Amino acid sequence: MDWLNPEYVFSLAMGLGLSAACGFRVFVPLTLMSLMANMGWFTLPQDLLWAASPLALIMLVSATILEIGAYYIPWLDNALDTIATPLAVVAGALVTFGFAPQMSPLAQWSLALIAGGGLAGLTQGATVATRAISSVSTGGLGNPVVSTIEAMAAVGLSLLALLFPLLAVGFVLALGVWGFLKIRRYRQHGRKQPSPLA
Repeated sequence: MDWLNPEYVFSLAMGLGLSAACGFRVFVPLTLMSLMANMGWFTLPQDLLWAASPLALIMLVSATILEIGAYYIPWLDNALDTIATPLAVVAGALVTFGFAPQMSPLAQWSLALIAGGGLAGLTQGATVATRAISSVSTGGLGNPVVSTIEAMAAVGLSLLALLFPLLAVGFVLALGVWGFLKIRRYRQHGRKQPSPLA
């Protein structure tokens, strides 16, 4: 298989971008993918053709509305993360599997679980941490703002992945580097603080 084939590269980038978006909201990327397929604007890979049916679109839209709405209910948003995290990993893996170039099932599933599931899990982990900080620092009052930003990020990244896959992957990588640098700076700053017992 020619990994430099532009079709393979764009397809895989699309899958990875949508997988990362699943970490913000599980059903938003799947819904937009299904909507575009039902409108005839986008042709889904063979393994994802189930999403091209009107019934799938109705179910995904309903799930998206419930998911987004639930994150605006105080304290339910944090509890929902315990369910959303494994769901995001599964959704990310399934999307990447569907868009991955044809290869042996073992290689395809390994790529899907490690890359797709991993990206979705990392994105979801970042949202969980952000919401936890918001809950502690604002008593939960800032959580609706966080939820709105997450929903917008899910829509934006999903559209970017579907329309400009390579830009979506670049954005996700840049976001990951930025997050890593912020965490490292935070830890270094913490080490420089004098101990209260000193």
